[in-house]
Amino acid sequence: MKDLQNSLDLRLAQLQALPKMKDGSIMDALKSHGFSRRDFMKWAGSMTALLALPASLAPSLAKAAEMADRLPVIWLHMAECTGCSESLLRSDTPSIDSLIFDYISLEYHETVMAASGWQAEENLEGAIEKYKGQYVLMVEGGIPAGQNAFYLSIGPEGKTGEAHAKHAAEHAAAIFAIGTCSSFGGIQAAAPNPTGAMPLHKVTNKPVINVPGCPPSEKNIVGNVLHYLLFGTLPALDSYNRPKWAYGNRIHDLCERRGHFDAGEFVEAFGDEGAKKGYCLYKVGCKGPYTFNNCSQERFNSHTSWPIQAGHGCIGCSEPNFWDNMGPFEEPLGDRLYKSVFGGLGSDAVADKIGIGVLALTGVAIAAHAVIASAKKAEE
Repeated sequence: MKDLQNSLDLRLAQLQALPKMKDGSIMDALKSHGFSRRDFMKWAGSMTALLALPASLAPSLAKAAEMADRLPVIWLHMAECTGCSESLLRSDTPSIDSLIFDYISLEYHETVMAASGWQAEENLEGAIEKYKGQYVLMVEGGIPAGQNAFYLSIGPEGKTGEAHAKHAAEHAAAIFAIGTCSSFGGIQAAAPNPTGAMPLHKVTNKPVINVPGCPPSEKNIVGNVLHYLLFGTLPALDSYNRPKWAYGNRIHDLCERRGHFDAGEFVEAFGDEGAKKGYCLYKVGCKGPYTFNNCSQERFNSHTSWPIQAGHGCIGCSEPNFWDNMGPFEEPLGDRLYKSVFGGLGSDAVADKIGIGVLALTGVAIAAHAVIASAKKAEE
């Protein structure tokens, strides 16, 4: 632990030596929105826990966050709906997460910058050249590639999205695929995939950290930036290159309705008595047992709610090829083999060396559990 703290102190000293890229400070920005130093430290403590770090590192994480303006970020938009950016930037009551991201030196982001056309193109090239080897690249959206690259042309020179992504990735210090479209192709890559859309990791040979979700929570986006700020390295990953601190558990593991599942209490149809009582949504299609994410912890819309709390099952949006594999979204998967990249296994089966066929068997067990529970209810 002492060695870890010493290495963090060295990393923070390196950050402190870098020039500030913005006027003012993050604390000034937070105070102007009504957040106190106490609020900030409470947030740092919660982020430390979220990143699965010892609580004693909260002060170090807070210091790293205060120096967020030392980190240049380039954010590219590919074929997408901008929902990931909206998740982070659109809020009637900005959170500490969104304010810190706003304070980061965001050198290029088409949604929030005033420049357009030639000026925007110059800004992008200027940022890549100025901060070569230093900036963090974040890419949102699937990428039409190869002979289909022309389906996404950007800017006055008509460069393809694939060309922009390759060029920016070549000189980046760290690369994050933000959202399911950039991580796994998303709906753009759903069959029959007419534009040949691909995930970011298929158009570059550099390591890409996937932050899937449609959209991912703001904490999953900001948390990865903070991890890189604090350690200068990439986090521990699962077999789909997702950070384990955010995607290490199934939705089912931490679901607020899990107790109803264990008790055999299921919603049989939307609007029935079970739905009114908050019963488990597995029978109406919830994909929580097959999906890895921390939605139940982080929620959405300023951490107000999430789909299962609102009454609809998880659709598995943070899994590869979810649009093809998880549908129909309102029918359970337990009666058929789960078609994933690994032929029926979840990502943890490879990452944590769980035995072959476990997740497929889990699907059968869930179906059997539901049938037995229903039979017991009928007998009663």
